Amino acid sequence: MNTIQEYLDSTSIIHSLIYIITSIVLFAIGKILYGLIHRNINIKNELVEKDNFAFILSYVGYFTGIVIIIGAAIKGDSYGLGSDIVQISLYSILGMLLLHLSIWISNKLILPKFDIKKEIITDKNAGTGVIEASIYIANGLLLHAALVGESNSLAEGITTFVVYWFIGNVVLIIASKIFSLWMKYDIHNEIEKDNVAAGVSFSGAIIAISIIIMNALVDPFIDWTTTCTDVAIHTVLGCILLPIVRWLADKLLLPGRSLTDEISNQETPNVGAGLLEAFAYIGAALLIVWSL
Repeated sequence: MNTIQEYLDSTSIIHSLIYIITSIVLFAIGKILYGLIHRNINIKNELVEKDNFAFILSYVGYFTGIVIIIGAAIKGDSYGLGSDIVQISLYSILGMLLLHLSIWISNKLILPKFDIKKEIITDKNAGTGVIEASIYIANGLLLHAALVGESNSLAEGITTFVVYWFIGNVVLIIASKIFSLWMKYDIHNEIEKDNVAAGVSFSGAIIAISIIIMNALVDPFIDWTTTCTDVAIHTVLGCILLPIVRWLADKLLLPGRSLTDEISNQETPNVGAGLLEAFAYIGAALLIVWSL
């Protein structure tokens, strides 16, 4: 009996090591893919020579999104080691491609008034860098939700994966637009002025919205109408509750002062206030999804 148990334990350890090695290889593929898609960016130069913090924020956000996707692929149901490695690799690489497509779409629609890559690479705008990082992370969370659950076939799994990503992205962009209108300052103007505090705050809102959407997408699939309805209800609820919680955070975490004034209405924006606002959004989103 002990021999059988020892064999099972050793097999489990070997499988775990293979999953880790596969993850490292996929991580390396993600790095290569980034370089191929962004041929005009000298990554080493931005990281080492220019010490471009804005780019570093965006780059780390990209890899964080990849880790979230790979983790979701590994956590899925097992169909045997060989089949698992194939599916983990397939879903992870597809997820990486969708990450790049997501950032291109989001850059055009969430902050359309200026060139985000120029702000990051040429102007070294850390406020823009943290927003792009949040978009990578948000899409990683959406893709994580798309990978949860069972599928009858690989084709069905891939279809669901891509459609869930599309639905999540559309809702994320719409909700982000609503939030930018709700804010008491013009997020475009603040970001273009290199206001890191505003970028951190808006990034918190983006991640918070993605957490709420992700919670709707992880529910067991019944039909597309039910899925879209659940996502819409959760998003509307989030768009109503998040500003309320933000107002409460303004009163509780920064009594006697206004987060908005600290972020946008002074000569040197308070990055700490931006971080407090981001925390309020993300904390509220977690409390909302845990309560639903």
